[in-house]
Amino acid sequence: MADYKDLESFETFLAIIARLRGPDGCPWDKKQTHATLRKYLLEETHEALEAMDADDPKRLAEELGDVLLQVGLNAQIGRDNGTFTIKDVLRTINAKLIHRHPHVFGEVKVSGADEVVANWEKLKAQEKGERQSALDGVQRSLPGLAYSQEIQGRAAKLGFEWTDMAGVLDKVREELGEFERAKSQAELEHELGDIFAALVNIGRRLNMDVEGAMRKANRRFERRFRHMEESASAQGKKIEELPLERQEELWQAAKRATG
Repeated sequence: MADYKDLESFETFLAIIARLRGPDGCPWDKKQTHATLRKYLLEETHEALEAMDADDPKRLAEELGDVLLQVGLNAQIGRDNGTFTIKDVLRTINAKLIHRHPHVFGEVKVSGADEVVANWEKLKAQEKGERQSALDGVQRSLPGLAYSQEIQGRAAKLGFEWTDMAGVLDKVREELGEFERAKSQAELEHELGDIFAALVNIGRRLNMDVEGAMRKANRRFERRFRHMEESASAQGKKIEELPLERQEELWQAAKRATG
């Protein structure tokens, strides 16, 4: 039986996962499936992203461990089901990394990171075989902004792209105008989606992570609104009791105080 003392060992990690899923293991872990773990993988990935955005190395190390837990649990479920094991996971990713880095593990010469990315996409396409569409393989389960950025980027590589930023900005203005002219709730939703897509294109053109930009904007809003609540409370008030003009004053003060 494993002694679980070497806490820096990958083998210890795998042994713990196997024990949790074993006959004398944890009832919760034993009942999990790939389907039931799906939401946890998504949650843990987002928590890791938050740690990255916060530039918190200690928290990031912890959150990456939680992501690794999801990998370990899914691999153990695969082993229990007789479908795959952690060795299959490792073999696949190791082979993929070697194949897609011929400039490191082979004789290919590259001029820089851009050429590396271009070669990566070519090799990836070879591995996946012929696609019916350039958009094949983009995961629709991605968050909306990230999905939009990916499919727009795929289309841009085939030449479906504005020649300059002015065209992109004109498109945003066009979509805003269509939103203003929309009559029904369905039309408003349609045009709002087009506005988001046009804004995503701005970020993509500037090589920004639009999903990350949105997360940062959400955190700024949260910091500022919490500051507003605290300021109102210090005056013996609640936000909902203040007129809009006073709320705006508190918002501007919160922006100055929290960034």
